[in-house]
Amino acid sequence: MDYTIIDAHAHLWLRQDTVVDGLPVRTLENGRSLFMGEVRQMVPPFMVDGVNSAEVFLSNMDYAQVAAAVITQEFIDGIQNDYLARVAARWPDRFFVCGLCEFRKPGFYEQARELVACGFRGIKIPAQRLLLKEGRVWLNSEEMMQMFKLMEREGVLLSIDMADGDTQVPELEEVIQECPRLKVAIGHFGMVTRPDWTEQVKLARHPNVRIESGGITWLFNDEFYPFRGAVRAIREAADLVGMDKLMWGSDYPRTITAITYRMSYDFVSKSSELTEEEKALFLGGNARSFYGFGELPRLPYIKNMSE
Repeated sequence: MDYTIIDAHAHLWLRQDTVVDGLPVRTLENGRSLFMGEVRQMVPPFMVDGVNSAEVFLSNMDYAQVAAAVITQEFIDGIQNDYLARVAARWPDRFFVCGLCEFRKPGFYEQARELVACGFRGIKIPAQRLLLKEGRVWLNSEEMMQMFKLMEREGVLLSIDMADGDTQVPELEEVIQECPRLKVAIGHFGMVTRPDWTEQVKLARHPNVRIESGGITWLFNDEFYPFRGAVRAIREAADLVGMDKLMWGSDYPRTITAITYRMSYDFVSKSSELTEEEKALFLGGNARSFYGFGELPRLPYIKNMSE
């Protein structure tokens, strides 16, 4: 089958220069970053300046035949709203871009209102980072609910990564009940490989909630390619909520330090445990309708020199 492939979870940044939990994250050289006390290979070593740009990502997308991508954000990369606004304006047919607020302290509602006014179509919450030592930021707090109601009115999507297991599930359940028209995309496949991950997946039984697999190859890294455990987890989640509620995501570029970009999805397309119709939905069909992508490019397969 000729799939239309859409990446529901990717990242872009110009430079990492931030602090998370009191520890620095800084771009170094040769694709490395100082990451909360240790040097880590943040991006592939050929990205020598550490710039994770839209141009480089588009080259990867074209090569891997990925038609479009959803750009999320994470505190470990720093808030990239200014850069991502330019990306969205330049490539509106290829990228759905999420803004990020400083949710770790009060006052984020006004930031969210500005992001909506600037045309951001989604807002990202790295909720796993909200279990702060100085006090937890609750997803069902008064300011959060005010923001979610604004997003629901304006048709702005919520992209959210959650803490392991069911830690934040009751909070998000309340949000979904209060804002039934709010579109919600839960990342990292519910933190699959952690106990009680299916509790996050079950939230997709609500009509406007979806689960995306950004980071699934990271979570199954010990198993490695072809990630048969990840395919079994996709099958299990589909049995719980239906394949129409699940979407592929890569967590680019961090995951391609270990595998190629194409490998981050072709373990699904090559699997015998899913039907062709299920693969088409998971790899792009569901994301196309959920995020509202329009006309997408048809990208030819380019043979490698080694073939």
